[in-house]
Amino acid sequence: MNSNFFVTGISTEVGKTIASAIIVEAMEADYWKPIQSGDLDNSDTHKVKALVSNAKTKFHPNSYALKVPIGPHAAAVIDGVEIDIKKIVLPETANGLVIEGAGGLLVPLNQKNTIMDIIDPKYKIIVVSRHYLGSINHTLLTVNLLKQEGFNVAIIFSGKEHPTTEQIIHKMTGVPVIGRIDEEKEFDKEVIRKYAKKFQSALEDFGRTER
Repeated sequence: MNSNFFVTGISTEVGKTIASAIIVEAMEADYWKPIQSGDLDNSDTHKVKALVSNAKTKFHPNSYALKVPIGPHAAAVIDGVEIDIKKIVLPETANGLVIEGAGGLLVPLNQKNTIMDIIDPKYKIIVVSRHYLGSINHTLLTVNLLKQEGFNVAIIFSGKEHPTTEQIIHKMTGVPVIGRIDEEKEFDKEVIRKYAKKFQSALEDFGRTER
């Protein structure tokens, strides 16, 4: 099964990269981060590559690698470029693909386009949700927008368990929950493999869903 998964978050720093590494490992999929802002020597691609164990995964280059760790539209201005979404072209691969977004759905890329404009209707969308004050609202807004646009959506929770938050999000969105990534002392290859095994069945089921 060669589904393409797009990983987005309800905000920044919610655990998208760790979630992406787990999905890559579980599905033995390729990985692609279309737009990287800052940390070019230790990018999200570097981080996922260091966490994945399987020999099948290939890592595809960024369409835009921007120098400053701020929003893509602003980082592009500093670099003297404008992000053109027509130049963000899906890598050629016979394998499944995990695509990691930047921040949330409506992060601007230029004066008119957002992250949502580079998401193909066929992608399976995984929303990473982490508990904080306001996270329920942010999760419901994100999931409901995706559902209104006709996307297949699932959720991965990350961070310390917060049952009342997770339960109300699950009830009010009605979308599948792949699982939860706990707070770990360290995320290494062994921990990623553990979650990959744990999430694999749910990911395969989600990958088979149709629009």
